[in-house]
Amino acid sequence: MPTLIVITGPTGVGKTAAAIELAQHLGCDIINADSRQVFKGIPIGTAAPTPQEQALVRHHFVQFKELDEYYSAAQFESDVMALLPQLWTQGKWAVMCGGSMMYVDAVCRGIDNIPDISPLVRQAVKQQWQEQGLEPLLAELERLDPEYYAIVDKKNPKRVVHAIEVCRQTGVTYTSLRTGSAKERPFNIIKVGLNLERPTLFDRINRRVDLMLEAGLEQEARSVYHLRHLNSLNTVGYKEMFAYFDGTMDFTTARERIKKNTRVYAKKQLTWFKRDPNIMWCKPGDCCNTVFNLIKNKS
Repeated sequence: MPTLIVITGPTGVGKTAAAIELAQHLGCDIINADSRQVFKGIPIGTAAPTPQEQALVRHHFVQFKELDEYYSAAQFESDVMALLPQLWTQGKWAVMCGGSMMYVDAVCRGIDNIPDISPLVRQAVKQQWQEQGLEPLLAELERLDPEYYAIVDKKNPKRVVHAIEVCRQTGVTYTSLRTGSAKERPFNIIKVGLNLERPTLFDRINRRVDLMLEAGLEQEARSVYHLRHLNSLNTVGYKEMFAYFDGTMDFTTARERIKKNTRVYAKKQLTWFKRDPNIMWCKPGDCCNTVFNLIKNKS
């Protein structure tokens, strides 16, 4: 049976380099599982694989969507499941690399069959959020789906907005459509999580932000500043740069805030992934040996 090898872990830990080394050993392609690297025009701030890295191993789903295009974990699941049979004709291995928790889960466990949201519903909810804030949407969610309201992260606009979209689109509760059960996959899955000691990881993150700024993050952010309302740009790096451009934050504060918010996101990723007992954890330099040992044990 073919095998999908998932390389995941916190931002800045070194997933791309490890995945490239592994894919070169196995002679296979890499599937990108980063929800921001799918968008064009923002390679620096998203730490997308460089042209040089992509020349070493073929990558899929890197910078293939416009910034104003909607793309979700459910669409990613569908795209990957359509791609994998093509990859299996070339060999029995494929590597998926990324730290976007929902994208990884979408492929490994599957996404509940939530109906597509119409552009009219999506725009109406988005406009209400932008004009009125999150409180009215939370009140609506409490009324429409009190069960989900009780567990949702009420400070996470993306989760709240999506639940409201589903409720309005379908006329039923979001809870009723969330089964939480894993789908059967016609391939084996090996999951390896990369991690480092916390001080080392945070130092890597801080240094990477400095390197991004040296590479032109400010100029990149200015080039998309007119699109700052898009969800694709509602992410660490660009939000802080936009605040700097708006004059609500000076450059030094923006730089340090990017570092801090990236470290916070890394901790959130680790909390999420540590719940998965199927992930084998190792240091980035031990990735290949860990995978080969897992393969040997499964054979």
